[in-house]
Amino acid sequence: MILINLLPHREAARKRRREAFNLMVGTSALLGGLMAGSIFLWYQAKISDQQDKILVLQNENKKLDAQIKDIVGLRAEIASLRARQQAVEDLQSDRNLPVHMLNELVKQLPDGVFIKSMRQENQSVTLQGIAQSNERISELLRNLANNTPWLSRPDLVEIVSDNVSLGPRDQRRVAKFNIRVRLMRSSEAEKVLTAASGAAAIKASAPSAARASAPAKP
Repeated sequence: MILINLLPHREAARKRRREAFNLMVGTSALLGGLMAGSIFLWYQAKISDQQDKILVLQNENKKLDAQIKDIVGLRAEIASLRARQQAVEDLQSDRNLPVHMLNELVKQLPDGVFIKSMRQENQSVTLQGIAQSNERISELLRNLANNTPWLSRPDLVEIVSDNVSLGPRDQRRVAKFNIRVRLMRSSEAEKVLTAASGAAAIKASAPSAARASAPAKP
């Protein structure tokens, strides 16, 4: 017995394939949408986490900026207090400067040099006087430059020849001078004295070391 299928089986097969394809496409689209949504949510969570971290860092930076401002203000106050302290110390030490200046002038004035007037302005002292010769003035400048820690940087402003009358018939040739010298503060003078004492100690120890290192004579 021969069976003949007269139904449109080809169209039915095509329909089944089309339905399977549509199902596969729909499933793929659904899976793709789920994956895209998952990835989007993951990135959103990461972005939100980073934004939270950035917000925390911004808040911490604001706190640090405030602390830095406080530190800058404290440093300014400390510098101001140190300046005031130094000013007070300078005033206390400067009280004895006139005594040191007069004492040193007495020590450093050569014979034949006389001071007529002196004027102090801050640390600068102007000396006006008379000397028997220009050589005496040069000696005074050397003494002020090298022999005292309280006076430094002497500068000869002016020197003028003049005659001085010691009697009706006694005329002497003299040199009038004007010298500007810097008066050292106590702290500066102490540094100079310390350096000088150290140099003197080294100089004194040098001959002893030389004798110790010299070979003994047979």
